[in-house]
Amino acid sequence: MSHGILPEGELLKRAVRWIGEQRQEQPSADVARLIDEASIRFDLTPNEEEFLFVMLAPERVVT
Repeated sequence: MSHGILPEGELLKRAVRWIGEQRQEQPSADVARLIDEASIRFDLTPNEEEFLFVMLAPERVVT
């Protein structure tokens, strides 16, 4: 998926927006699955994906 040149953090913002939209449409959707899908869809870095897990699914984060 080519995004061209985007400001730093723009893909993460788009991923958060997309996850929010998906959760509104499907309130019972598994947040971890949505994060995984967003990570692929928006070509997030491992650190960005981890950030989403910490912020959106803290109970799933293993330290």
